[in-house]
Amino acid sequence: MPSLMPATFDGKLVVAISSRALFDLEESNRIFEKEGVVAYHRYQLDHEDEVLQPGIAFGLVRKLLALNAQTPGQPQVEVILLSRNTADTGLRIMNSIEHYKLDISRAAFTGGQHTYPYVPAFDAHLFLSANPDDVRRALDDGHAAATIIPTSVEQTADGDDQVRIAFDGDAVLFSDQAERIYKKDGLEAFTASEVDAAHEPLTGGPFKRFLAALHHIQSGYPPDKSPLRTALVTARSAPAHERVVRTLRAWNIRIDEALFLGGLEKGPFLKAFGADIFFDDQRGHVESAQQFVPSGHVPYGVANEGKS
Repeated sequence: MPSLMPATFDGKLVVAISSRALFDLEESNRIFEKEGVVAYHRYQLDHEDEVLQPGIAFGLVRKLLALNAQTPGQPQVEVILLSRNTADTGLRIMNSIEHYKLDISRAAFTGGQHTYPYVPAFDAHLFLSANPDDVRRALDDGHAAATIIPTSVEQTADGDDQVRIAFDGDAVLFSDQAERIYKKDGLEAFTASEVDAAHEPLTGGPFKRFLAALHHIQSGYPPDKSPLRTALVTARSAPAHERVVRTLRAWNIRIDEALFLGGLEKGPFLKAFGADIFFDDQRGHVESAQQFVPSGHVPYGVANEGKS
């Protein structure tokens, strides 16, 4: 019998997501924290046939998986479930995935251990989790990762199937080299430095590879027909915008919309863009943005040094 060729993710966008980011598991998590693992195990088994409600990143995952319908026989996206549950307690999660008809067939249940080591094992472009420790460790290892923060704001479907993803710039798409100058010497020094270095591309941040994977999907469509749209939403303003524009040009990566807000609150603009998710390195910006759109905190760079 001939041997089978191993499956690969070549050419696909790979997203790894925790069960708490995909589904609303806050009640069972409270039981785990207050009563321990035995009570949690009993609770999950007792509720095994109850379908979980969608979590913060559910809408994003649903839209990403829908991209595969655009190219029958050549799926563009793979979503992997990474969970600290055991396979036993995770059965409710897999039942819920089946209920919602999400095409997620690969999973790692770690039985209480860290999930971040499986991010490179699956070669994931993005890792979304409700566990800040796993997210930090994935970022430390050089992978795009964000902490999904639970919110009580209801997410309502608007009928638009286009995937819309928004990013902050410094310490997310780009390194934090410019932000370090701002933190150390202030806005005037930051602006002067960026003007002087306008023709020197910024080095990539933790989300550069993820943005490149999105661009790869976009390159298969005319710009006005793409099922995926990206936006840069940054506190920068002119003249510090030029270096950002030239950096993206040097990377040969397309970004569809760029909002240079000069310190304005980002939330209303993210709502206007219709973001399915927004990534920012500053927790305060994330907490403000999540009143309008699903958001993920990227605990990377100088703004997060010394913080747990």
